[in-house]
Amino acid sequence: MSNGRRVARVAALIRREISQLLINGIRDERVQQGIITITEVEVSGDLQHCKIFVSIYGEENEKNLVMSGLHAASGFLRGELGRKLQLRRAPEIVFQLDRGLEKGGSVLTLLDSLDKERKVNVDIKLDTTNEL
Repeated sequence: MSNGRRVARVAALIRREISQLLINGIRDERVQQGIITITEVEVSGDLQHCKIFVSIYGEENEKNLVMSGLHAASGFLRGELGRKLQLRRAPEIVFQLDRGLEKGGSVLTLLDSLDKERKVNVDIKLDTTNEL
């Protein structure tokens, strides 16, 4: 089996197990304050390090609380992953906030404003040509 396929398969398994643990396993109230979406899981080639990118819906202070709760629970999650996935060594887990969805929303807003501005300019141009 190719190493790349194994890494991708382990990343998919980690994503599934962490999702289940976030729903049922973590009792920390900080983690329950926001809606958490796992957007991506990156696993190193030697399966020793794992970056989990999460998107959190809520206010900025809620996001900070949720991230601190996730960092505090990373040791527990690592142990649970080791037990459930039966890996020789469970990967070290690092959570990172993914702001891609926020940036995507701001890009869409910017595109909408440009579209409105373009329509206004076209309307003004049509009005000036009709007057002639």
